[in-house]
Amino acid sequence: MELSQIKGVGPNRLKAFHAAGISSLRDLLYAVPVKYRNVGQIVEIADAQVGTQCTLQVLREGEAKLIRHGRKCQVTCTFTDDSGAITACWFNQPWMKETLNRQTRFTFHGLVDVFGRRKRLMNPSIETELRIVPSYKPIEGVPQKTHEAIVRQALEEVHSLCPETLPQEILDKHGLVGCAWAIRALHAPSSMEEIAQAQKRFAFEQMLLYQAAVRMVRDVRRAGTVLDFADPALDEYWQSLPFAPTGAQKRTLEEIAHDLRGERAMARMVQGDVGSGKTAVAMGAMLLCVQSGHQCALMAPTEILARQHYEGMKDYFEKRGYGCELLISGMPAKQRRDTLARLESGESRVAIGTHALISKGVIYQDLALCITDEQHRFGVAQRTALINKGADEAHAPHLLVMSATPIPRSLALVMFGDLDISIMDELPPGRLPVTTRIVSEEKREGMYGFLRSELDAGRQAYIVCPLVEESETGDDLKSAKAYADELTDGPLSGYTVGLTYGSQPAADKQEALRAFAAGEMQVLVATTVIEVGVNVPNASLMIIEDAERYGLAQLHQLRGRVGRGTAQSWCFLMARPNDRLKTLVKTNDGFEVARADLEQRGPGELLGTRQHGDAMIPGGAAAYGSMQLLYEASQCAEELQMNPEKADVWQQIVHQAAVLVAKLSDRVSIS
Repeated sequence: MELSQIKGVGPNRLKAFHAAGISSLRDLLYAVPVKYRNVGQIVEIADAQVGTQCTLQVLREGEAKLIRHGRKCQVTCTFTDDSGAITACWFNQPWMKETLNRQTRFTFHGLVDVFGRRKRLMNPSIETELRIVPSYKPIEGVPQKTHEAIVRQALEEVHSLCPETLPQEILDKHGLVGCAWAIRALHAPSSMEEIAQAQKRFAFEQMLLYQAAVRMVRDVRRAGTVLDFADPALDEYWQSLPFAPTGAQKRTLEEIAHDLRGERAMARMVQGDVGSGKTAVAMGAMLLCVQSGHQCALMAPTEILARQHYEGMKDYFEKRGYGCELLISGMPAKQRRDTLARLESGESRVAIGTHALISKGVIYQDLALCITDEQHRFGVAQRTALINKGADEAHAPHLLVMSATPIPRSLALVMFGDLDISIMDELPPGRLPVTTRIVSEEKREGMYGFLRSELDAGRQAYIVCPLVEESETGDDLKSAKAYADELTDGPLSGYTVGLTYGSQPAADKQEALRAFAAGEMQVLVATTVIEVGVNVPNASLMIIEDAERYGLAQLHQLRGRVGRGTAQSWCFLMARPNDRLKTLVKTNDGFEVARADLEQRGPGELLGTRQHGDAMIPGGAAAYGSMQLLYEASQCAEELQMNPEKADVWQQIVHQAAVLVAKLSDRVSIS
């Protein structure tokens, strides 16, 4: 059966599915729900916990009311059960007034909040069936209920569409459910326990294939270009910089230099906390490479970070006679052609850029060193795509990956089994630890007063918001655009406030960052576009709105934007206190923060699996994976690889991993 033969899939919906990357029934089944609403468990109003999603069966108490505020509106109504009363609110949904007034008994599902001293139900949905409701990634033209109905039809063919991909002995040994059963449980679960079992199965498979992939890369590490540089080169490099290196910086560059002189291609990860000086180490490695007569490339995950690296390194290299190029998406055609020509001819030795460095049109004359910055933003496939740009098939480029997301060494060796590890565990002298505080909404005015005092003292501040535009869902999340206007007209009237965000035109974004770095702007309101690569030593205050929406590692990265000068710096987390955020208050140690974050969210993001889904494994499964599951997958891979009696099983796993890496490599190499 084809996707087009499913009831409800006409030409327009078929086109919409194709645009979302769903071309077959198999693709449809592997595009599993992104979240679930457990509508099947009824709680009483008295037992509904603030901050949780609950299902309530209630009676309407009085009529629903519609209140308008300009273009905005709010529908409110009071409901009761035997245990008490609760107010329900719907924002910008005026039709709810008539819907509510047509009947008296309802089943609602929504977030329980508190307003004043009373519980409040925020934008609840009206449910007609008590069950676990799957929620799919939105596809334009395919409503959620229609999507679910289409999937239900495809599930009738699940056993033929989703054959087993793991050997039975692995399923038995690790207590994993079968593939078809797991697919059905993810789309049509009868309990949350079924979902957990299915997620565990695919998380384990994803981690096992990852382990097979890194072992493949490690085992086929090719001969590298032996770099020839003078013994004093390292000391001369450090003396050329305007600061003295830390012991960790010197030790790490010495380890890199030893690898670069070796016959096998280097594959090393340098990990260290924000501000530990990894960029200076990377630039030292690049200098050793170009001094030896070869080319190097540094790939950053964002245009902002790529530009900052380029602007910080261009003069240094060009003063020494080495051409330095910036390569990013959206460059003017002539500028791009000229840049590519200089890289292909070897006229320029240094290339700095984004994913544009690995696009098909880029040819290097003699690429001997590849560096990826912010390793947690890239996966194995993208590292491989950059390495494959090496001109000499007999000699692979040396690889250096930089990670500002610290990971305990034992875990790093499991997660990045194809890499040697260098850890930079020192910060430059004179750095004061950032003081972090959780600030509740009631203390907002006091926080603004502190912000103004910092600005009056000549300091600068960042304010991070989770949204760019005003939320259409009726929640109270801060929008960067609206908040910047609100601050300018209110608490920060008389101060200079700027704005930047990811989808902002490149020229406007660069101007905002330039003005802030130059001190022409006192406050920069932004989204997480400033998470990496923004260095303004005069900024002493970071305010993060709706901080509970971010992971600990991301909050730590944002906090790292301040504390780069000699003044005491502060980070205010605007949220209700909870144990997770208290981790940041207790420590500035990125390794401790990362450990807590991994325990809570699993290793999927660090594995690079969240960034690159594939129809072989349901997307997001690794988000479920615990650290214990990762260790189990690593141990399983080790046992299979080392046991000759398991050679057939191991080859089956390796083949699947090779197919997955090849698909991902093809995907990223044409960007």
